Amino acid sequence: MLTKAFIVALAFGLMSAASPAIGSNFLSARGQKKPRQKVQRGVARYACPMHPDVTSTKRGKCPKCGMTLRLVTTKDPVDAPASAPIATAPKQAYDSSDFSSSRIPDVKVYDQNGNRLNFYADLIKNKTVAINFIFTTCTTICPPMTATFRRVQQELVNVAPDVQLISISVDPSTDTPERLREFAAKFKAGPGWTFVTGDKAEMESLLRALGAAVADKNDHSPMILVGNDVTGYWTRTYGLSAPTTLVKVITEAANHK
Repeated sequence: MLTKAFIVALAFGLMSAASPAIGSNFLSARGQKKPRQKVQRGVARYACPMHPDVTSTKRGKCPKCGMTLRLVTTKDPVDAPASAPIATAPKQAYDSSDFSSSRIPDVKVYDQNGNRLNFYADLIKNKTVAINFIFTTCTTICPPMTATFRRVQQELVNVAPDVQLISISVDPSTDTPERLREFAAKFKAGPGWTFVTGDKAEMESLLRALGAAVADKNDHSPMILVGNDVTGYWTRTYGLSAPTTLVKVITEAANHK
């Protein structure tokens, strides 16, 4: 004779076998399956600090400038692909309409020869300048950027010989004037090209003012800041562009009226 408990257990087992797996779909009042709605959640996104158009769902380096992609959180469906392709766009000049010489602090700095200088008064005032940002132990974008700057310096001799080049260290604790002098010699930097370091607090103030401050030196920007202090014209451009492209941008600044 079947017990009541056995009958209940048997009935429950038959119902479970005939029902879909728990958590997949559910039945409507008419017995029809309803599709499960997508649940929104935060999906990790990574973007280049220099090129916001370069994004990925995986950690990595920017294919344009080699900078480490930084985490940005956005909303995306859970069924988004595990690895979205990295998007790219053409290299371009960057707007500097909000920048002016008045923002540049006259902090005390040292050049590669150990000379103490006032940054604005000695290196910027009444000059046309092209400024990039480097550190001597860098193994990614700094060597090619510095080599490009050397090519730019050679080409400027015939079109804008008075333009001054400036390379500012983003790692002043390591980059002493002596290290900068060795680095400059390695790339055959000529007269009119100043490598700058200094007290860490002073340098951080300078980098913030120039829009180049970073928490991690490896994330520094491949930007070049180009300015004509006499006319107040400033622009930013991509530091790994072809030398001829950079020469054109710099010459336009030098000739700005």
